This record gives sequence, C-alpha cells and structure tokens, in this order.
Amino acid sequence: MTKDLIIKNIISLKGHSSINYGIKTKIEDFTEKLFYTLFDANAPLSESIDELRVLFKEISIIACKKPKGICESMWDQYLEKLPSVLEKLNQDANFFLENDPASNSIEEIYLGYPGFYAIAIYRLSHELYLLDLLLFSRLMSEYAHRITGTDIHAGAIIDSPIFIDHATGIVIGETTVIEKRVKIYQGVTLGALSVSKDMKDAKRHPTVESNVCIYANATILGGNTVIGKNSIIGGNSWVTKSIPEGSLVTNTTTTEVKIKELR
Repeated sequence: MTKDLIIKNIISLKGHSSINYGIKTKIEDFTEKLFYTLFDANAPLSESIDELRVLFKEISIIACKKPKGICESMWDQYLEKLPSVLEKLNQDANFFLENDPASNSIEEIYLGYPGFYAIAIYRLSHELYLLDLLLFSRLMSEYAHRITGTDIHAGAIIDSPIFIDHATGIVIGETTVIEKRVKIYQGVTLGALSVSKDMKDAKRHPTVESNVCIYANATILGGNTVIGKNSIIGGNSWVTKSIPEGSLVTNTTTTEVKIKELR
C-alpha cells in the first residue's frame, strides 16, 4: 500500500470526527496559569487575568456548544467565581495542615501536596461544569488526574474543607456529594453500584456526610448510599448500603502474626 493510499484511508476514517487536539494543550496551559495566578504571591494579577481571558476565549471557541455571544460572556461569569473558589481552597489548605502530622507549613501544602492540587483543580473545573462547559471541565479534570492519580469528576459536589491524603488512586464520581470536614485516604472509590447509559441523569454515587473519615482502599458505591456523619470507614471496606451516623465500619479479614521459635 502506498503512502498516498494510506493517507487517503486515514482521512476517510477520520471523517466522522472534528476533534481539535490542540485544545488539550491549551487547557493544560490555562490550568497551570490559573493555579499560578491564584497561589503565587508574586503573580501580576491584572496581567495574568488578561492572559487567562485570552486563553479562555480561545478554548471556548472549540469547547463551547452555545451561541457565540453566550460563550464570550462566560469568561466574566467564571472570573466572578474565582475569589469564592480561592476562599474555599484556603480553608482546604488549612484543614490539610491541621490533619497531616507530616506537614510543616501552609506553603508545603500549596506546593507539594497532590491531594491539594487535585481538590484545587476540581473546584476550578466545577465552576466550568456549572457553566455547562463540559468538555472544558472534563479536560481540566483529566489533566489533574494525570498529574496526581486522583480522578475527581467536575460534577461532584464537595464542600469545604476537605482533606485528601496521598491522593493516588482516589476516584470520586459525578453525582457524589461530600459534606464538610471529610478525610479521604489513598485508593478510595466513591462510585456507582451499576452503570448504564440510561442512568446519566440519576444520582449514581454516594453521599458522605460531615466529619467522616474514609481510610485507604475503601469502596463506597451507589446513589442511595449515605455515610452518616461522624462515621469511620476502615481500610479495604466494601460498602453498598447506607451507614448510620457515628458508625465504625471495618473489614473482617484478620491478620495473624506467628513468632518463630529460636533454635
């Protein structure tokens, strides 16, 4: 097969798609610029916001499925949300500092904690989700997922403050609801009990009430599943039914230690 024929075949197979792959790079640049603007003490705010506006509008040309005038006005709506998002993130960062004995300073949280980065990008992408910029929010979430190993859908509702320790392997689904002062450790899944396309508009993921602690590798599934406030979900637990407030859930698997006799 000749090169020209191969090219012709590829063009034919790509004919169903209008993907502009450059949008991924633009959204990654926008995400990093946004994080820098909000958290770097030396960021020139006026200049940085102007740069973000340009990037936002370039992305919206591709990602926004609404009439042009509505798409162009969305930047102003998004910009208005940034102070309240930053206020929540400052609360989150202090909650991280309060709960992790390994943390030494608030600067360390902002700069070095993947769990904080993941929740920061979630909060920023959530505002895009609420504007119905679904592709934009999804690609921002996936950028954070790739960097931190934490997959938080932009549609989830997560109150502040929250603590996400170690972060790696955490999955939080689109219709999850998490109330204040929840602590989540690595490998936790807040997912759907069953999945089919006709459930798109249904609540598929659990609700976690305030002051709950979920330890490593616990799995909590189902839209009707509610974890009552002040509960502890032990590591490796599998939960598919609601748990009353103040509960302790543990995995029944036991570990035995045998001491060898010295000869």
